[in-house]
Amino acid sequence: MSTDNLHFDISKHKDYLYVIKENISLVHPVYTNDPLNIYLLLGSHTALLLDTGCGLSPLKPIVDELIGTRKLLVFNTHYHWDHPLGNVEFGEVYIHENEVDNVSKPYDVSFFKDSPNEIVKIYAEQNYLIPPAKVIKPLKDGDVFDLGEIEVKVIHCPGHSLGSICLLTSTGELFTSDVAYYGDTFLPTKDKFPKVLNSLSKLINLCENQKDLELYPSHRNYPCDTTLLIDLYKGIQNIENLWDTKKPFDFFEAWEITDSSGKFKYYISRS
Repeated sequence: MSTDNLHFDISKHKDYLYVIKENISLVHPVYTNDPLNIYLLLGSHTALLLDTGCGLSPLKPIVDELIGTRKLLVFNTHYHWDHPLGNVEFGEVYIHENEVDNVSKPYDVSFFKDSPNEIVKIYAEQNYLIPPAKVIKPLKDGDVFDLGEIEVKVIHCPGHSLGSICLLTSTGELFTSDVAYYGDTFLPTKDKFPKVLNSLSKLINLCENQKDLELYPSHRNYPCDTTLLIDLYKGIQNIENLWDTKKPFDFFEAWEITDSSGKFKYYISRS
């Protein structure tokens, strides 16, 4: 089942899992990781919405229609702009404790002022300050939530950001957020690579212990398998060998390096 919305594309992936896709290139063509995958898990009594997207079009009416009478939990996988800007529609949002402060105040998206795309007028009407949800609650590693016949466990995976989380379900899904996906990959400064690799190693070990896990990244294709994690781990290890090929990419304040496999393009923070 797939439903076309004027802004979102909504598909039923499993009886209990919907994917709500949003193209972030609409905001600025510099972003090529379409689509952003917003996941909605339906337990027997509680639903969980994983991220709220870019804040460009009402998301809550779509979610309300899909969840029926279930209680709703809303998580942000991390604080980067394309994941929490719809928070204001929801009264209460959870995010890792390291990033509660980031999403508790208006989000400044003034870096989109020069976008050639008309849709950023929606941000301009708000003076490029997107309001937060009223209540922000902290998550920490190991937290477990019972949705009714589905349990989800929070896995803290710092690296892409300090508070990045992944979610493991009792039904065999691993939501990898922006910690791992194919495409443009945003990394911290080189000295923080060990933290990124440690998070990926944690997920690889998890997949080795639970062989049938399906991986659901927050961008591009899904589901994936453990190969994604291994490819990314090896690719990041190999960046040192490609370091002389780096080019400055000023919009992201990063160094750009293209992986020799063609599976990833890395943007490594310069500060």
